[in-house]
Amino acid sequence: MIIDAIIKLWKESGFANITWQESVMILIAFVLLFLAIVKKFEPMLLITIAFGMLLANLPKTGLMKEAIGDENGGLLYYLYLGVKKGIYPSLIFLGIGAMTDFGPLISRPSNLFLGAGAQFGISVAFVVAIALGFSAAEAASIAIIGGADGPTAIYLTTALAPHLLPAIAIAAYSYMALIPMIQPPIMRLLTTKKEREIVMKEPRQVSKAEKICFPIIVTVLCVLFLPTVAPLIGMLMLGNLFRESGVVERLSSTAQNALINIVTIFLGLTVGATAVGETFLRPETIKIILLGLFAFVFSTVGGLLFGKLMSIITKGKINPLIGSAGVSAVPMAARVSQIEGQKANSNNYLLMHAMGPNVAGVIGSAVAAGILLALFG
Repeated sequence: MIIDAIIKLWKESGFANITWQESVMILIAFVLLFLAIVKKFEPMLLITIAFGMLLANLPKTGLMKEAIGDENGGLLYYLYLGVKKGIYPSLIFLGIGAMTDFGPLISRPSNLFLGAGAQFGISVAFVVAIALGFSAAEAASIAIIGGADGPTAIYLTTALAPHLLPAIAIAAYSYMALIPMIQPPIMRLLTTKKEREIVMKEPRQVSKAEKICFPIIVTVLCVLFLPTVAPLIGMLMLGNLFRESGVVERLSSTAQNALINIVTIFLGLTVGATAVGETFLRPETIKIILLGLFAFVFSTVGGLLFGKLMSIITKGKINPLIGSAGVSAVPMAARVSQIEGQKANSNNYLLMHAMGPNVAGVIGSAVAAGILLALFG
């Protein structure tokens, strides 16, 4: 009797049912946890993504089991509906808007060109993905990785190619975390030491009225032009209006802290849980990860080239390094511009100048996603 019970317990255990694919995914989860905790690569999301991946690949848990009829689904399945319905990415944008100062962009509107230039990788990666045999919807979802905006990548992929979500989400957030490693060599390759040494004048002070009007005007113009971008731009600008209006400090504080932290947990955990070994370990996944890197590199190149062009047009008043911050990884990309500028000239303070293209990149990536959704959705 005891032996039969032990045998039954063994047969029902995860040890007896684990597959090689699940074992590989568990090891990948361990690597991601190491990078997040020890190397501090985007730990806010990488820890939750890795742990979600770990939970989903432990056999017999049923955490991602779909609800069928009267049969209940798993815990993570219900939490995943927030991703599937596009709720979490939009709420993340609400928090980002509440944390973002658009002042540097308002003070120099030409930064919009740098933000637009840094979306170049999206176009290039889309063409290459089509050439590699991906459908237009899949290629669009892969290409958006070049915007270096995790929530936007998730939002677009869930709408166009949900079966690619695990690979795209992990690639997008991994490359965002690796910005300090990926961008500097490209920045040094495409700019001269003289260009990197350029000291920019302090941006003009932006009035409170301008900061309040900006999110309202951007919402109206962007959504009238591109209705598909309403969930992302609308939430981004609402969060910013909370911040700049000065009359709803509690709402602004909630969006910046409690709300975005809660949504980040749910988003990362459930996105990681979609990375099940049986569907994740395919040749397509490797292609997606490489294409994502390709897109991100060319987005950095596009931003830098626009930066160089603006430097020429302004006769050396713009440091091209701020162009690389046109990718929408706020504020990490701006910090990299600052670090590289100070390496060339210790008196160089580019952070606030780089924040202009950086926040322009947030808007640019959302608009790019809206265009792709309108074309291929």
